Amino acid sequence: MNQVTTVRSKSLDSAPVLIISLLLVDSLHFVFARLLHDRLHPATSVLYVLLVATVQVAGFAWTQGQLRFTVLRHQPWLFAAIGFLVAASTLVNYIAVAYIDPGTASLLAQASILFGLAFGVLWLKDRLSRRQWLGVMMAFAGVAIITFQPGDYFRVGSLLVLCSSFMYALHAALVKRYAQEMAPVEFFLFRLASTTGFLFLFAAGSGHLVWPDWSVWPLLILVGTVDVVISRTLYYLALRRLKMSLHSIVLTASPVVAIAWSLLLFGILPEPRAWLGGIGVLTGLLLATLRWRKL
Repeated sequence: MNQVTTVRSKSLDSAPVLIISLLLVDSLHFVFARLLHDRLHPATSVLYVLLVATVQVAGFAWTQGQLRFTVLRHQPWLFAAIGFLVAASTLVNYIAVAYIDPGTASLLAQASILFGLAFGVLWLKDRLSRRQWLGVMMAFAGVAIITFQPGDYFRVGSLLVLCSSFMYALHAALVKRYAQEMAPVEFFLFRLASTTGFLFLFAAGSGHLVWPDWSVWPLLILVGTVDVVISRTLYYLALRRLKMSLHSIVLTASPVVAIAWSLLLFGILPEPRAWLGGIGVLTGLLLATLRWRKL
């Protein structure tokens, strides 16, 4: 009993470090997408970003003697579903930055938290308090303020990010439901490989399967390393430690850092209405986090 308590205590003590690290790298997703946008077509850039990450993780698994195919043989359908959802979600995000700035996109992407809460409650049987439900409704109102604005140009980017958020939240629900007991390295490798496979099909089918110029490769390697290998490793570690509803909520601070990056690198800030909606989203999600200490 004492050993179990000690392990659980250490896990709780390390959770803040894990969450802070995740937020720092998670905030760069749309920033990286914007940096690559003027250099490559989204279908091309996202393919090679995931390919870089897949090669890196495969190399690590091989050096650790963990390059096995057991989990892939047992649940190929799961990796096919996860790979498709992540591939489509990531590609849509890379397309969306042509219509929406990274800061606003990051604010709107918090809709994945709402979708995650919905999957957690309806499918995984998580429970929310009345205060958390109030927070959810406030967050939905904020999403509506950001999304439904005059002008189709802005609305396209908003709807793309919302579609991406739904697909990524569904992937997280599948992982939480069916992949909890899988070896982390094996799971992550075949998740990446499956995602890269679908991105290859997307790029080939759209006529954008081309080899990037060598000058772009340093950025592709940086994005693949930080935005995929490091970011998603931290993401899945947090997903294994927390309930899905709480795991979704801890990402609420990501837009704040993303807005800072967007201002620093591109000189862009969200429009006033996006700020208003973003405040509603983050305030609502903050209300939902207030029950943490009771769980």
